[in-house]
Amino acid sequence: MTYKILRRALCSSSYKKRPQICIVGAGPAGFYAAMHITKKIDSVNIDILEKLPVPFGLIRYGVAPDHPEVKNVINQFTKVAQQPNVNFYGNVTLGKDINLQQLRQHYDAVLLTYGAEEDKTLGIENEDATNVIAARNFVGWYNGLPSDKDLKIDLSGKTAAILGQGNVALDVARILLTPIDELKKTDITEHALAVLSESKLKEIYLVGRRGPLQVAFTIKELREQLKLKNCRTIWNENDFVNVEAVVPDLPRPRKRLTELMLKSLKEKQTVTDDSNISYFKPVFFRSPHKFLVDAKKNLTGIELVCNKLVGENLEQQKCVPTGEKEVLDCDLAFRSIGYKSVKADNDLALNHGFVENNNGIVEDTHPNLAKLYVAGWLGTGPVGVILHTMGNAFQVAKVMCEKLSSMDEQNRGGFEEIKKVISEKNANIIDWNGWEKIDQYEKEQGKLRGKPREKICSVEEMLEIAKK
Repeated sequence: MTYKILRRALCSSSYKKRPQICIVGAGPAGFYAAMHITKKIDSVNIDILEKLPVPFGLIRYGVAPDHPEVKNVINQFTKVAQQPNVNFYGNVTLGKDINLQQLRQHYDAVLLTYGAEEDKTLGIENEDATNVIAARNFVGWYNGLPSDKDLKIDLSGKTAAILGQGNVALDVARILLTPIDELKKTDITEHALAVLSESKLKEIYLVGRRGPLQVAFTIKELREQLKLKNCRTIWNENDFVNVEAVVPDLPRPRKRLTELMLKSLKEKQTVTDDSNISYFKPVFFRSPHKFLVDAKKNLTGIELVCNKLVGENLEQQKCVPTGEKEVLDCDLAFRSIGYKSVKADNDLALNHGFVENNNGIVEDTHPNLAKLYVAGWLGTGPVGVILHTMGNAFQVAKVMCEKLSSMDEQNRGGFEEIKKVISEKNANIIDWNGWEKIDQYEKEQGKLRGKPREKICSVEEMLEIAKK
C-alpha cells in the first residue's frame, strides 16, 4: 500500500496525462481486462469497483468447490491487483453509492463487467411452489454468497429434477450426489455441509428439451459425473436412436462428448436394491409444462411435454412439442436454464438481459462524458466458460487501449473525486488491504476445519474484519 502511494507521488507531475479507467465488477472479465490494459499501457490508473467487499465474482461464488484448479486464476488476478497503478474498492454499488454519469464525468473510460446475477424463469404454473429452486441460488448457497446464505432447501425427499443440461446443472447434480466426506475437504460452506449431510436424495433427473447431440454441458463435467463414487448413470436407450450413425460427421468437441455418452450407455447400468447407491438419470426431449403441487403448495412432480426435433443440421435442429405429456414425480426441482444481467443504473439499457454493444463499445449520445464499454456476460449474455470470458475481455480491452491512445487532455479526477460522492452514503469502502485481512481470516478458519478456507457469508462480518 505504501509503495502505491509513493509511486503515485513520483508520478504526480504527469498525473494529468495518465488515463483514468474505472472497471465496475471484480470478476473474471474485469480482472482480465485490467491485466491486458496494464500490459499495453505503461502509464495508466485502473480503479476496480465491486459491490461486495471481496473480489473475484464468479470465480469465488460460481465455480464448484470441488474444482479448486479453476480457482487458481485468482493468483493471476492478485498479481494484477497488487500493481501500484491498480486499485480495488469493494462494497461500492453502482446505482446506489454512485451512478454511471458520475463515473463517466471523472474517468477517461468506464468498463462495465458486473456479470449476470439473476436467473431466467420458466414462466409456467406453480413455479413459486415450495422446493422449486433456482440453480443460481443453490450455487450461491453452497459457495457462500451472502445473498443466498439463508436459502431454504428440503433434501428429505428421494427424487430431484434439474431442468436444464448445462454445466451449472451438472454442478448441482454432482454436489448433491458427491459423498459428504469428499465435500468436507473443499471450501464448501459449513451451513451447506450440514444440510447436505442429512440428504435423503437417491435419484436425480437431468431434464433437457432437446437431444443428446444438443446438450450444453462439456465433456469434463460429464466425465466427473460418470466417475462419481457410489453413483450410477441410467440413460434411456430410446433417446439415442440413430445417434451413433452421425458421430463421425460431428465437430471434434461434440464428437468426443457424444462418444462418451454412448460409451456410458453401453455399460447398461441398472437400478438395484443397494441403499448405498444413488442414480443420475439424464432425460431428453422433455420440456416442463407445469409444476404439480399438493394443497399446501409443496412440490409433488412436474408435468412434462414430449418434444421432437426437426431440421437437417443435427446440432441446430429446432425443438417442437408433440402434444404428448408425462409426469415426473419429484420432491425437489432446480431451474437451471440460464442467467440474465440486472439494470444496475438507470442510464443503462438492457436488451434480452445484456447491454447492446459494438465490439464492447456502448453507443450513446454523451460526447462530453467518458466512453462506456462492456465486457463479459453483461456484454455477451451468459454464454461460455471462463476461457470465453477471458477472450472477450482481452478483445474489449484492446479496443479500449486503441481509443485511449487518442483521448482528450481533459483532467479527470478519478477515484479522488468519486470517493467524495460515495463517502456521503457509504463510509465502508474496502480496499485490497481490507480484502487481504478477510482472505487471511477465511484461510485460518478453514484450517481449523481441515479445509482450504471457510468463507464469511455475512457482509457485516466481512466489513468488521476488513476494518480491523
